[in-house]
Amino acid sequence: MVPGKPMSEKTAGIAFERRGTGEPLLLIHGTGGSRRHWTPVAELLAPHRELLLVDLPGHGGSDLPPREVSPTPIGYAELLSRLLDELGLDSAHAAGISAGGWTALELAKRGRARSVVAIAPAGLWGKRDPRRSVSQLWVQHKLGRAFAPLTPSVMRSRIGRKLALGGTVGRPDRVPPEAAIELAQTYARTPGFTAHLRATHQERFRDGQRIDVPVTVVWGQRERLIPPRARRRDELPAHTRFIELPGCGHLPTWDDPELVARTILDST
Repeated sequence: MVPGKPMSEKTAGIAFERRGTGEPLLLIHGTGGSRRHWTPVAELLAPHRELLLVDLPGHGGSDLPPREVSPTPIGYAELLSRLLDELGLDSAHAAGISAGGWTALELAKRGRARSVVAIAPAGLWGKRDPRRSVSQLWVQHKLGRAFAPLTPSVMRSRIGRKLALGGTVGRPDRVPPEAAIELAQTYARTPGFTAHLRATHQERFRDGQRIDVPVTVVWGQRERLIPPRARRRDELPAHTRFIELPGCGHLPTWDDPELVARTILDST
């Protein structure tokens, strides 16, 4: 592939872009997002990896998952495995944020990931998703839908971006206004949001101790969505490496793109 020349495609119901050159690297966004979450980082990664930027099922331009597939990271890993099959890939490096990080870990359990970088991964809680985290995601979604006409004016204000994005982005002032508008609008319009949140709340990541590829778990210093009690390590392999990103939040790609890209490259 030619660096910097994205190709938008849709295969196995998954909308994705390919760009860059090198070993394949899946970039997987989180709940209510799209592949555009990776925009600040993708151009830094493309000279070193062939990027597969995907929209998760029921997100962005991807189809809703089939009825027989759960709208959780467990089901998403199954569908992304089908995408890899269609592309003729036995495996790829995988980096994901939040639910995308959990999905990357599930791909490793399936033997489809060459390495994993899980940024602020969901699913490491004990029995179920912390109620506060679920409530925050739910309220953001409902408010985004209710006040959709106001989104552009709010996000063009520095104070508005701070108030609206402060729960997930460590440095909201670094998110350009148009990118902030796209983030908020995509989140509010995600067709599979409700089914995904309900199903994911009752699941968690299990049985990852036997993963035998490199695993790096990354937390932002300003993580506010996932509390410390939901960052358990007991289901992860013993060789997992843990990294903290200074000044970064739950969605760190705008907080410090260079640091995020370097962390991914060093870990894959």
